[in-house]
Amino acid sequence: MKCSHIVSAPIFLSVAAAVLQPVAWKSDELINDSIDGSSPSLKEMWDDLWPFQGINTFAHLDHHKCLLEPGNTYDVALIGVPFDTAVSYRPGARFGPRAIRAASQRQTSLRGYNQRANFNPYASWAKIVDCGDLPITPMDNSIAFTQMTKGFEELLLRRSSNSSSELPPRYVALGGDHSVLLPHLRALHEVYGRINVIHFDAHLDTWAPDKYPSFWHSDQSEINHGSMLWKAHHEGLTSHHNVHAGLRTKLSGLEDYEDDDSQHFIRIDADDIWLKGPQWVVQKILDTVPDDSPTYISVDVDVLDPGFTSGTGTQEPGGWLPRELLHVLRSIEGLTVVGGDVVEVSPAFDTAEITSTNGAQIAFEIITSMVKKGPIDPAIVKKNKKELVKITHVNELEQEKKDFIDLEKAKKTIEQKLKELDELKSELSSQLLELREIPF
Repeated sequence: MKCSHIVSAPIFLSVAAAVLQPVAWKSDELINDSIDGSSPSLKEMWDDLWPFQGINTFAHLDHHKCLLEPGNTYDVALIGVPFDTAVSYRPGARFGPRAIRAASQRQTSLRGYNQRANFNPYASWAKIVDCGDLPITPMDNSIAFTQMTKGFEELLLRRSSNSSSELPPRYVALGGDHSVLLPHLRALHEVYGRINVIHFDAHLDTWAPDKYPSFWHSDQSEINHGSMLWKAHHEGLTSHHNVHAGLRTKLSGLEDYEDDDSQHFIRIDADDIWLKGPQWVVQKILDTVPDDSPTYISVDVDVLDPGFTSGTGTQEPGGWLPRELLHVLRSIEGLTVVGGDVVEVSPAFDTAEITSTNGAQIAFEIITSMVKKGPIDPAIVKKNKKELVKITHVNELEQEKKDFIDLEKAKKTIEQKLKELDELKSELSSQLLELREIPF
């Protein structure tokens, strides 16, 4: 038996169309309608979220897939670098960008006024966006560093800022372990030349690879979250005006300091901030780093005491208070900051979100400094930038790997033949001695 309630198609479509038409809300149906008595727009009604609502972008900023959208221009951006397979102790910082974004939700343009700086970076000249994350493999560090290096080159060498076609945007990288600094510096060096590094950390991170001794070795194994500054120095990326601040690391010996000296770093110990005072720390940084040259601010959250950053990879007792770090960051806001990062947030070790909340505040302070200083002077940009190295396809990487393996085999073959030659030489020498002892 056929149903007698079937609606014919034309009638159904006309009803559906009527339902889909926007409805004009009447004043007596709303608690708060428009001031002039007109019907409110959908944006007025439904676009006013509380800080705990909505999709997590940093500080509720507009989100763009910046690597895929070269036409979108902006001045400052957050970029997540979820990589943590170069750690020497506790992993988990691949989840750092997500955690920092979640902890930043109380920041908005409406409530973005930085009272320490007397400035709101989100309501100023700069267009600030969240660029999402770099896609990075956790399976192969060689490919991962290629992805990061090429990603930062794409973002810095192939993009123009919203305010000037002569300048690239500036980025605050959300790590990730501390090794993500190296690809960022590589790309910045192509734009600005040698970079001053202000390195807030409990550890030196200038250790040579031989400070991580192992029978097993590869070129890639030389890069980890404690050697990336050594690598940056040997690649000629860093200047002679660099600072460590907040140090309290355990050492292999005093020779670690000698290696650090050779890489042109001034050291400020964690205890200096309370023994000599925060202004002494600030002045030491300002005396070391020229204010008119490109500077990178890198903050490993373990610069803070574990009481404030338990969610990190390598804890060291006796660190700075958050207010001390924030005071120092605000006091060096006159420097020319071309990039920065907040790294080593490992949220699984801090279920109370204290570490990520501090991380979000640190990122906010770096953004504030970038924007408050104003646009960068184009005069500090290198005039003769090198051409980008061609992005290598995976098949070409495989060929390079095969060529490397063939070279290694050839090297081992030569070494074996040399060993055999030495053995033969030794045997012939013995026989020659025996012949000399035979009387004629």
